[in-house]
Amino acid sequence: MTSPPADHPVTNRCSFDFSGARVLVTGGTSGIGHAVATAFADAGASVTVTGTRSTPQDYADADLGRFGFVSLDLRDGEAVDALAADLDVLDVLVNNAGTTFAGGLDEWSPEGFAESLRLNVEGAMRLTVGCRSALRASPMPGGASVVNVVSMSAFRAVPLVPGYSAAKAALLALTRNLALAWTADGVRVNAIAPGLIDTPMTAPMAAFPELQERELARVPVGRMGTPRECAAAVLFLATEASAYTTGTVLAVDGGYLAF
Repeated sequence: MTSPPADHPVTNRCSFDFSGARVLVTGGTSGIGHAVATAFADAGASVTVTGTRSTPQDYADADLGRFGFVSLDLRDGEAVDALAADLDVLDVLVNNAGTTFAGGLDEWSPEGFAESLRLNVEGAMRLTVGCRSALRASPMPGGASVVNVVSMSAFRAVPLVPGYSAAKAALLALTRNLALAWTADGVRVNAIAPGLIDTPMTAPMAAFPELQERELARVPVGRMGTPRECAAAVLFLATEASAYTTGTVLAVDGGYLAF
């Protein structure tokens, strides 16, 4: 094989086309969720995001003008059910909403542990199951897609946040079970597992250089990832090109799990 001339451009870009697709992204007001919502909108989809504040205007630091907005606390079962009931057809559901120290509670306390499970896995389960008929009605080639956002804490111990870690491991197990249960419905269910990503949730690490350096030392690529890199993985899992992919998790981690 001959090498191209030195002035020969080499590209390896990909683009996505979700024209007409209806997409719901929970927690789409910042970080990975906002990057996912933006990427879908850029690809032509009609995108609705959820956030815990009352209105889009309450998010002065985020541009939500391109999206529909629903105020939603995933711990509110009635609100979750109402959102699902409003959807006739849904092509892509991205379960991204979640956080550590839910309710500001210590996750080693029974109350804090339970609250983390309620927010990070039970809410996603309730919403997903509630959206089953809307997802089944999708005409999208390759079928409708559910993409769950898990975490490296689903694979390794993170003693600071045992509830969050347990919830993300449960969400990964739920991904596999839903994938198997819903194959006949034409609905694919997959997950991404972000590694050390530069988001508002990881921003406090900057105040603890030793902690940040220790975590970066586990990343062979040698840097933090970006929300856009996570978004690309989510969009791929929702494309017709991944029609043979269900029940799997795609690590977006710079080699973290291989370390």
